[in-house]
Amino acid sequence: MRGNKPSRKKVLIPIREPLRHYLNTHNRVTHLPIQYEDLLRYDAALPLIDQMGNDTHWETVYYTQSDWGEISKAMKTIYALLKTDGDVHVLDHLNVARVDYCTFGNTKPFRVRISNRLNDNYDHFYIKKADASRIYGLELEDLLSPNRVIFLVDGNTMIEEHVAGIPGDDFMKRNLEDTTFNQIRLAKEFIKFNERCFVRLLGDMRSYNYVVDITPDIEGSQFRLRAIDFDQQSYEGRKSFYLPQYFKENNPIIEIGIQHMRHETVKQYQLEERSLIAARVKTSEKQFYDLKAIMEADELSSADKIKRLGEELAYHHKNDSFKKCVTMGQLVFNNIRLLLQKDFKQSTNFLP
Repeated sequence: MRGNKPSRKKVLIPIREPLRHYLNTHNRVTHLPIQYEDLLRYDAALPLIDQMGNDTHWETVYYTQSDWGEISKAMKTIYALLKTDGDVHVLDHLNVARVDYCTFGNTKPFRVRISNRLNDNYDHFYIKKADASRIYGLELEDLLSPNRVIFLVDGNTMIEEHVAGIPGDDFMKRNLEDTTFNQIRLAKEFIKFNERCFVRLLGDMRSYNYVVDITPDIEGSQFRLRAIDFDQQSYEGRKSFYLPQYFKENNPIIEIGIQHMRHETVKQYQLEERSLIAARVKTSEKQFYDLKAIMEADELSSADKIKRLGEELAYHHKNDSFKKCVTMGQLVFNNIRLLLQKDFKQSTNFLP
């Protein structure tokens, strides 16, 4: 498989008023007790090393004692907003165990670890710079995928819940040696994940941008791949960028698919996933078309990227309607329109 890199570092896309109105209408807006910029006032930072002694590209940050009391209280309140709809009765036994900062990535997130003093269990959430591309990606994930996502926005700050699972790159290093039955299920899930990304034009799904959720089943395990990075929602101009199958980081799973899958089986799983996406549109039709109207009018990428992607999608689908699209949102929903009309063409070269 050939490599596939973004053309350049993506800039943050501002949240314009129509999108803010949509978020407010659909209960994504709240008043947060602390903003992203407040967390940048840390006093010291140390590299965070994993259990194997490797650099995680995160830093654990520390605040002055005078700031920490206010910051800690605010973070516990945010956790209550995410988990208990703001019920502060849970705060008494919660503790902010650690705050980590990542300079790798567009939104430069803070990751907050919340621990339960009664049983030492812990959870995480993220505080990030608000970005319209990411918000559209999260909304499309919530509407069109089997996964529900929780996030909140206040001004230029956004809060996201943690998505549990094994990072894809770690999973491929340690979990691919499995029964044939489980390998087939994993390959099937990757095909479906590949389909979901291409339909809604979610890009850059190399192995470290998604997690693998494993559920023990009666026989073997069930797998689900869940995106955790939505910064490249419909931004780049190359069709292949929206197909995880073309990232070399995903080759270990691709090789399992080559070993166990036939073309007829691949097409079956692609069709199954497209049918599920169509069913999800029908169950959230009003919200879906509200989002469509706003995203189609928003400015999310450059004219040259839109033109190139439109031409590549037109060639792929043998449908010139993509050449008439002037925004990334129009390309996304034109893609989905073809799916709803059962005229969507998937790549036939998933397997050699």
